[in-house]
Amino acid sequence: MFEGKKLNYRPSTENVVESLAMKLPRLAMALLLIASPAAASPPIFGVARPMPGMNAQFEQTNNWIGGDGVSSVALTLERTLWLFSDTWVGSVRDGKRVNARIVNNTLALQDGHGTKAKLQFVIRHDAGGKPTAFLVPENKQGWFWLHSGACVGQRLYLFSMQMQKTGDRGVFGFRQSGEWLGVVTNPLASPLQWRIEQYQLLCTEFSAEHERTFGAATLTDGEYLYIYGTDEDTRSGGRERYLAVARVPTNEVTDFSAWRFYAGGQWETDYRKASHLTDRMATEYSVSYLPKLSEYLLIYTDRGMSPKIQARTAKSPWGKWSAPETIFQCPEMGKDKKIFCYAAKAHPEEETGDALIISYVANSFDVGQVIADASLYWPRFVQVPLASGEK
Repeated sequence: MFEGKKLNYRPSTENVVESLAMKLPRLAMALLLIASPAAASPPIFGVARPMPGMNAQFEQTNNWIGGDGVSSVALTLERTLWLFSDTWVGSVRDGKRVNARIVNNTLALQDGHGTKAKLQFVIRHDAGGKPTAFLVPENKQGWFWLHSGACVGQRLYLFSMQMQKTGDRGVFGFRQSGEWLGVVTNPLASPLQWRIEQYQLLCTEFSAEHERTFGAATLTDGEYLYIYGTDEDTRSGGRERYLAVARVPTNEVTDFSAWRFYAGGQWETDYRKASHLTDRMATEYSVSYLPKLSEYLLIYTDRGMSPKIQARTAKSPWGKWSAPETIFQCPEMGKDKKIFCYAAKAHPEEETGDALIISYVANSFDVGQVIADASLYWPRFVQVPLASGEK
């Protein structure tokens, strides 16, 4: 009807007033909806508190005198295996480490739970009686840092990072060159009597621009073992780590052709297709299940080195993961610029159902400071109450 014609229409003042009068109630309601925040979800986590009693159990003065890594594996309902990476062996006298040396990995067995538990530290020695790493690479290249573990049926699965020196000075003169799976066929025997088979993982990449590996954390859920990894990319000019996950039937863990990688809602055979599930990840973390909340829990240190211990939750082992929540600020980094915190993990074997038990490690860029200050380089534990049964 008006095609090809220009309409010049100016509403009268009376029309404008009438129109606004009709619209004001709806405008007011819209403004209220914009201004009023949505009802907040009940909090999941309460206020975290240090656990001096549990810390003291690990503060040995002879032989095993500090270690990092700090992963835990339930061998039975009453026995927990602790996995440590670099470990100081020697003595602590007057707040200092003396006659101390580092070995690349050690273990501890814990019988019972809580402050009444009994701990036995396991350090291997060579033919000359000197302390040495508990587990060494079968191909005799570099060394192992123990990454994570899972006990399924009659088998204990231990994931280990294979590390090598770079020649760079300082505390970060190393790089990861591989990931291995150790299979212990008699996990209830004394660790020094374990029979261990080693398998090198093929789903890895290690270059200056891109690193990808699996084994940072494990979770047994139903008929599957979930193996979590990190995908680290430096090609964009920065460095970002992402969470990824694989799964395999619990009776086929060493059959790498049975591994599947979560990629955009599907489980794919090609590890290179694995989805980035979260960002700002660390190379060490934990994934566990919270029965009280019917949720899965991811615990890690923000970007790997930070005072912030982060938590995310999800309804399935692969996500979708919630936004990160800082549940504890490690105090050590605020006391000295040379100190850094890392390796935050949860330990479901120690949880009561009403609280999480989380560990981290405080280290120093100056090795001499770690020797002179024996308050550093121990597992440090915090308890985080679960404040709500609903999310």
